[in-house]
Amino acid sequence: MATEASGAPALSGNVVAVSRDSLHRFSKPKAREIRIMAGLGVRGDAHAGETVQHLSRVTVNPKAPNLRQVHLIHSELFGELAQKGFTVRPGDLGENITTRGIELLELGRDTLLRIGPEVVLSVTGLRNPCGQINNFRPGLLKHLAFNTRERIIRKAGIMSVALK
Repeated sequence: MATEASGAPALSGNVVAVSRDSLHRFSKPKAREIRIMAGLGVRGDAHAGETVQHLSRVTVNPKAPNLRQVHLIHSELFGELAQKGFTVRPGDLGENITTRGIELLELGRDTLLRIGPEVVLSVTGLRNPCGQINNFRPGLLKHLAFNTRERIIRKAGIMSVALK
Protein backbone atom coordinates (compact mmCIF):
# COMPACT_ATOMS: atom_id res chain seq x y z
CA MET A 1 0.00 0.00 0.00
CA ALA A 2 1.38 3.41 -0.95
CA THR A 3 0.10 6.98 -0.75
CA GLU A 4 0.67 9.92 -3.05
CA ALA A 5 -0.01 13.58 -2.51
CA SER A 6 1.00 16.16 -5.08
CA GLY A 7 4.63 17.05 -4.50
CA ALA A 8 5.02 14.69 -1.54
CA PRO A 9 7.07 11.50 -1.45
CA ALA A 10 5.21 8.18 -1.52
CA LEU A 11 4.67 6.48 1.83
CA SER A 12 4.05 2.79 2.32
CA GLY A 13 2.19 0.57 4.75
CA ASN A 14 0.45 -2.79 4.80
CA VAL A 15 -3.09 -4.11 4.56
CA VAL A 16 -3.65 -6.40 7.55
CA ALA A 17 -7.33 -7.26 7.03
CA VAL A 18 -10.25 -6.68 4.69
CA SER A 19 -13.96 -6.79 5.50
CA ARG A 20 -17.32 -6.47 3.78
CA ASP A 21 -20.99 -6.99 4.52
CA SER A 22 -23.91 -7.02 2.12
CA LEU A 23 -26.20 -5.82 4.92
CA HIS A 24 -26.26 -2.45 6.67
CA ARG A 25 -24.78 -3.51 10.01
CA PHE A 26 -22.31 -1.67 12.19
CA SER A 27 -19.51 -4.25 12.10
CA LYS A 28 -18.33 -6.06 8.98
CA PRO A 29 -17.07 -9.65 9.01
CA LYS A 30 -13.49 -10.20 7.88
CA ALA A 31 -13.09 -11.62 4.40
CA ARG A 32 -10.27 -13.50 2.69
CA GLU A 33 -10.33 -10.89 -0.04
CA ILE A 34 -12.38 -8.00 -1.37
CA ARG A 35 -12.80 -6.65 -4.88
CA ILE A 36 -12.66 -2.91 -5.42
CA MET A 37 -14.75 -1.60 -8.32
CA ALA A 38 -13.94 1.81 -9.82
CA GLY A 39 -16.65 4.35 -9.07
CA LEU A 40 -18.51 1.96 -6.74
CA GLY A 41 -16.35 0.66 -3.90
CA VAL A 42 -16.25 -2.86 -2.45
CA ARG A 43 -18.15 -5.47 -4.45
CA GLY A 44 -20.82 -7.07 -2.28
CA ASP A 45 -20.69 -4.38 0.42
CA ALA A 46 -23.84 -2.53 1.46
CA HIS A 47 -22.04 0.80 1.08
CA ALA A 48 -20.94 0.27 -2.54
CA GLY A 49 -22.48 2.54 -5.14
CA GLU A 50 -22.12 5.75 -7.11
CA THR A 51 -24.64 7.54 -4.91
CA VAL A 52 -24.73 7.71 -1.13
CA GLN A 53 -25.51 4.38 0.57
CA HIS A 54 -25.32 5.27 4.29
CA LEU A 55 -28.89 5.00 5.51
CA SER A 56 -28.81 8.31 7.41
CA ARG A 57 -27.54 10.14 4.32
CA VAL A 58 -29.94 8.47 1.86
CA THR A 59 -32.91 10.02 3.65
CA VAL A 60 -31.37 13.50 3.28
CA ASN A 61 -30.37 13.29 -0.40
CA PRO A 62 -30.43 9.89 -2.14
CA LYS A 63 -28.79 11.35 -5.27
CA ALA A 64 -25.71 12.72 -3.47
CA PRO A 65 -22.39 11.25 -4.62
CA ASN A 66 -21.06 8.43 -2.46
CA LEU A 67 -17.90 9.78 -0.85
CA ARG A 68 -17.79 6.80 1.53
CA GLN A 69 -17.26 3.91 -0.87
CA VAL A 70 -14.28 2.45 0.99
CA HIS A 71 -13.58 2.96 4.71
CA LEU A 72 -10.05 2.46 6.07
CA ILE A 73 -8.80 2.28 9.68
CA HIS A 74 -5.24 1.97 10.97
CA SER A 75 -4.75 -1.10 13.19
CA GLU A 76 -2.59 0.91 15.58
CA LEU A 77 -5.85 2.43 16.84
CA PHE A 78 -6.87 -0.97 18.23
CA GLY A 79 -3.81 -1.06 20.51
CA GLU A 80 -4.51 2.47 21.70
CA LEU A 81 -8.12 1.53 22.49
CA ALA A 82 -7.02 -1.69 24.24
CA GLN A 83 -5.00 0.43 26.66
CA LYS A 84 -8.27 2.17 27.52
CA GLY A 85 -10.09 -1.14 28.10
CA PHE A 86 -11.77 -1.63 24.71
CA THR A 87 -11.40 -4.74 22.57
CA VAL A 88 -11.71 -3.80 18.91
CA ARG A 89 -10.73 -6.04 16.00
CA PRO A 90 -10.54 -5.54 12.22
CA GLY A 91 -14.01 -4.95 10.77
CA ASP A 92 -15.57 -4.15 14.15
CA LEU A 93 -15.89 -0.43 13.39
CA GLY A 94 -17.28 -1.08 9.91
CA GLU A 95 -14.11 -0.54 7.94
CA ASN A 96 -13.38 -2.33 4.68
CA ILE A 97 -9.60 -2.14 4.92
CA THR A 98 -7.47 -2.29 8.06
CA THR A 99 -3.91 -1.00 7.60
CA ARG A 100 -0.64 -0.92 9.53
CA GLY A 101 2.30 1.41 9.18
CA ILE A 102 0.66 4.41 7.54
CA GLU A 103 -0.77 7.42 9.31
CA LEU A 104 -4.16 7.46 7.61
CA LEU A 105 -5.49 10.31 9.74
CA GLU A 106 -2.74 12.60 8.46
CA LEU A 107 -3.64 12.11 4.79
CA GLY A 108 -5.28 15.05 3.12
CA ARG A 109 -8.35 15.03 0.95
CA ASP A 110 -7.59 13.81 -2.60
CA THR A 111 -4.50 11.86 -1.47
CA LEU A 112 -4.21 8.76 -3.64
CA LEU A 113 -3.85 5.38 -1.97
CA ARG A 114 -2.45 2.59 -4.12
CA ILE A 115 -3.20 -0.92 -2.95
CA GLY A 116 -1.34 -3.54 -4.88
CA PRO A 117 -0.72 -3.07 -8.59
CA GLU A 118 -4.30 -2.20 -9.57
CA VAL A 119 -6.35 -0.44 -6.89
CA VAL A 120 -6.33 3.34 -6.50
CA LEU A 121 -8.46 5.08 -3.87
CA SER A 122 -8.85 8.82 -3.36
CA VAL A 123 -9.27 10.08 0.21
CA THR A 124 -12.47 12.07 0.70
CA GLY A 125 -12.00 12.86 4.38
CA LEU A 126 -12.02 11.64 7.96
CA ARG A 127 -14.82 9.41 9.15
CA ASN A 128 -17.18 11.34 11.36
CA PRO A 129 -18.06 8.76 14.04
CA CYS A 130 -21.62 8.66 15.33
CA GLY A 131 -23.49 7.40 18.38
CA GLN A 132 -23.74 3.88 16.93
CA ILE A 133 -20.20 3.39 18.20
CA ASN A 134 -21.50 3.51 21.77
CA ASN A 135 -24.03 0.79 20.90
CA PHE A 136 -21.08 -1.36 19.84
CA ARG A 137 -18.95 -0.56 22.93
CA PRO A 138 -20.46 1.81 25.53
CA GLY A 139 -18.21 4.82 26.09
CA LEU A 140 -16.06 4.22 22.98
CA LEU A 141 -17.22 7.28 21.04
CA LYS A 142 -15.48 9.74 23.36
CA HIS A 143 -12.16 8.09 22.46
CA LEU A 144 -12.79 8.32 18.72
CA ALA A 145 -14.14 11.87 18.46
CA PHE A 146 -13.45 14.65 20.92
CA ASN A 147 -12.81 18.37 21.20
CA THR A 148 -9.53 19.94 22.14
CA ARG A 149 -9.34 23.67 22.60
CA GLU A 150 -7.98 23.99 19.07
CA ARG A 151 -10.03 21.51 17.06
CA ILE A 152 -12.16 18.37 16.87
CA ILE A 153 -10.12 15.16 16.77
CA ARG A 154 -11.56 12.25 14.78
CA LYS A 155 -9.77 8.88 15.01
CA ALA A 156 -12.26 6.47 13.40
CA GLY A 157 -10.45 6.21 10.08
CA ILE A 158 -10.82 7.76 6.66
CA MET A 159 -13.29 7.49 3.82
CA SER A 160 -12.41 7.18 0.16
CA VAL A 161 -13.74 6.63 -3.34
CA ALA A 162 -12.49 3.98 -5.72
CA LEU A 163 -10.80 5.44 -8.80
CA LYS A 164 -9.33 2.23 -10.21
